[in-house]
Amino acid sequence: MSRLEKARELAGRSGFDAVFITPGSDLFYLTGYRAIAAERLTCLVIPVEGVPFLVVPRLERPAALASPVAGLGIEVVDWDETENPYALVAARLDRDVARIGLDNQMWAEKVLAFRAVLPGATQHPASEVLRELRMRKSPAEVDALREAGAAIDRVHERMGQWLRAGRTEREVARDIAAAIVDAGHERTDFVIVASGPNAASPHHEVSDRVIQPGDPVVVDIGGTTDTGYRSDSTRTYAIGEPPADFRAYYEVLQRAQRAQTDAVRPGLLAAQLDAIGRDIIAQAGHADHFLHRTGHGIGLETHEEPYIVANSELPLEPGMAFSVEPGIYLTGRHGARIEDIVVCTETGGERLNRTTRDLVTL
Repeated sequence: MSRLEKARELAGRSGFDAVFITPGSDLFYLTGYRAIAAERLTCLVIPVEGVPFLVVPRLERPAALASPVAGLGIEVVDWDETENPYALVAARLDRDVARIGLDNQMWAEKVLAFRAVLPGATQHPASEVLRELRMRKSPAEVDALREAGAAIDRVHERMGQWLRAGRTEREVARDIAAAIVDAGHERTDFVIVASGPNAASPHHEVSDRVIQPGDPVVVDIGGTTDTGYRSDSTRTYAIGEPPADFRAYYEVLQRAQRAQTDAVRPGLLAAQLDAIGRDIIAQAGHADHFLHRTGHGIGLETHEEPYIVANSELPLEPGMAFSVEPGIYLTGRHGARIEDIVVCTETGGERLNRTTRDLVTL
C-alpha cells in the first residue's frame, strides 16, 4: 500500500472527509515533490471517497510533473492567476465535506481561504493522520537517517580543527557550517556553539564571545541530506582543563544519557525513558538544572513525533527515531548536553551517532 493510500485509509478512520496538504515535509513525504512554499496555492487534496489530486499554479506545473508526482498516477490540476484555486478545490470534491484535515504548517491565509469556500466544514490538524505514518520509519528511512548520522559524526570528529581559545563562537560556527555541507549534507540547518556561561542556555546559538581557556563548550549541529532526512547531534567539549564541578556533573550526565540509550526498547513509554535519565540527574542534586524534555523525533524535520517527555504515555515502537539529549545547565556558569539519535528496533535500540560521549578536551 502506498503512502497516499495509507493516508486516505487513516483519514477515513479518523473521521475526515478530506485532507489538504500544502508545501512542506508532509507533501514531500506523500509525493516526493519539494514544492515551493509561497503565496500561490499548491495543495495535495486527499478525499476519503474519491481520487487524490494535486493543485498547482500553472507556472509550476512543469516542476510538479518533473517530480515523483508524475509516477503516482494522480491528476495535476493547474490554475491561472485570475482563478480562485480554493474554489477550484471545493468544486472538485465529489461530495459535501463536513470535516477536513489541514497540514499543521499550512499558512493562516490559506486556512482562512479554505474556510471561506467550505463554510460548512470544520477544520482540524491533519497530524492525527500524518503522525501515525511518519513517526514509524521504514527500513529505507532508517538507512537515510543512519547516513545523516554518520555525516554529522564526521563533523564532530574534526572539531579540534576549529574549536580553540581565542576564537569567537561565531567564527567557529562559520567553519562548522561549511563542514556540515562538506561532510555530505545538502544544507546546514543549525549550529550552536555555546561557550562558558553561554553553555547554560540550551538554545543559545552563537555570539561574538571569545572562547577562553577552561571553557566548557556545547556544540549542537545538524543538517539536511539530499534524501531530505536530517541529522542532529550534540557533544560537549572542554578547552583545556574545565572547572572541577563541571567534570563532576558531566560524569552524571554521561551516565544518565548512557542509561537512557541503553534502555530503548519496544513497549517502553516515552515518559519512562525520560524518567530514567531525569532520576539519575535528580539523585545527583541537579533536578532543577535539567530544563527540557529528553528528546524529539527526527526524520524529514528536525523536530517531529514522537516526543520523549515526562507526560507522554506513548509506547515506543520499532521504527521510531528520536534524540536522547539530557542536559545539565548552571545559569551564569556553564552547562553540558549529550545528544544521540536512537532508533527503536524489534529488540532494543540502535544509536545512530558513534562519536565518543566522553568529555573531549581540546
